[in-house]
Amino acid sequence: MTTSSTLVVGVDSSTQSTKIAIRDLETGAVAATASASHPAATGPCSEQDPMAWARAFDDAWNTAVGNLRRGDHVAAISVAGQQHGMVALDREGVPVHPAKLWNDTESSADADWLIDQLGSAAAWAEAVGSVPVAAFTITKLSWLHRTHPQAWSRLATVLLPHDYLTHRLTGRLTTDRGDASGTGYWSPSTGSYRWDLLGLVDEARDWSDVVPEVLAPMQSAGSWRDAVVGPGTGDNMAAALGVGLRAGDAVMSFGTSGTVFAVAEQPAADPDGAVAGFADATGRFLPLVCTSNATLVLDAVRRLLGVDHAEFDRLALDATPGGPVLLPYFGGERTPNRPDATGVLAGLRPDVSREQFARAAVDGVVCGLLDGLDALRSHADVTGRLVLVGGGARSLAVQRVVAGLCDLEVVVGRVDEAVAVGAAVQAASVLEQVDPTEIQRRWGLGESVAVDGVDGGDIRARYRELRDA
Repeated sequence: MTTSSTLVVGVDSSTQSTKIAIRDLETGAVAATASASHPAATGPCSEQDPMAWARAFDDAWNTAVGNLRRGDHVAAISVAGQQHGMVALDREGVPVHPAKLWNDTESSADADWLIDQLGSAAAWAEAVGSVPVAAFTITKLSWLHRTHPQAWSRLATVLLPHDYLTHRLTGRLTTDRGDASGTGYWSPSTGSYRWDLLGLVDEARDWSDVVPEVLAPMQSAGSWRDAVVGPGTGDNMAAALGVGLRAGDAVMSFGTSGTVFAVAEQPAADPDGAVAGFADATGRFLPLVCTSNATLVLDAVRRLLGVDHAEFDRLALDATPGGPVLLPYFGGERTPNRPDATGVLAGLRPDVSREQFARAAVDGVVCGLLDGLDALRSHADVTGRLVLVGGGARSLAVQRVVAGLCDLEVVVGRVDEAVAVGAAVQAASVLEQVDPTEIQRRWGLGESVAVDGVDGGDIRARYRELRDA
């Protein structure tokens, strides 16, 4: 005789796919998982139909629940989504334009224009904790207003990707403080929308009717099929919940893009724009540095070499020092802000090897993120561990190169799919009305494995020389 379980669901709606993780409320044990792909999208024009996310959710959900036991009860669900994307809807909830994603760079000119309108990058950092770049929602709104006046005239609601899926579940227009902090028009320090900044885009519009309600960290967004729906959050905020991030630790995430972030008690405001001063999903703050190029670059070079992941790792770790240096700006770059940049391979010699080419790709991606870690340490107390997460963190070459170039203890998080797990943590927290740390403790999150480094030589100095050339 089998016994039924009370379950919670975490959803990760990323650029590439929707992943669903269903976990036991008490133990955190995995009851079912599933995923479904999204249409491919890369910059400079990176767009998707929001209904593709809805279809992917339905497909993944149907697969996952088909693997549950009879009598199992889903009691709560929460959605984490890719940050920044602009989902612009009319009064009937129909998109007036395909959703602009975080890695769409068509609004880079609008980012510059918005900075000029407020007077300086420092003024933006003081206002909302971040300096606008093309990734931010406010720049995409400016782009839509400037380039598509007919679509703009139909605009009634602006949501983020996780907001859109939560709305589809509950019928309500809501967001959370973590994801709202990446729009460029919500202030983490005051916890409120900045109507004056939205007025820079269109001063004639009543923006209070356009943007969603910002829910508190443990406030329910509504219900779906008798399950409590959490407020949801951005993917990086959910990842922090999923890995059980401790005070003093930092996370380095290797997805399509790369991020480095830490939990902080005070909001950050970097006038240089390298560090985004986000809020987190718990009531604290999440200073973060994002690069546009991580596994995107590793997969491209691996494809050119014609090898699988294991052979790519072997090649990179067998490389002799002194090979070429790769500036990995394949999809433009966000940090530093070079939206129109492309990749650069320097230092080629007649004896260059396949091993050196593979290592150059790993070195380039890692050096870019270590630059981000250096910037982050000016805005957060990072003295503990560096926790590697994301699909790219499974690479032994990535792990060992990071460990060889970083002065922190480098560990690999044991949790798979940290974003979906973090969303499930939030769902459980909202259901039980307990602090997420209680769920993390009960589920045993935060466990990790230490990594031994490989000698990186002078690659960081050579990388900086190429970056600043």
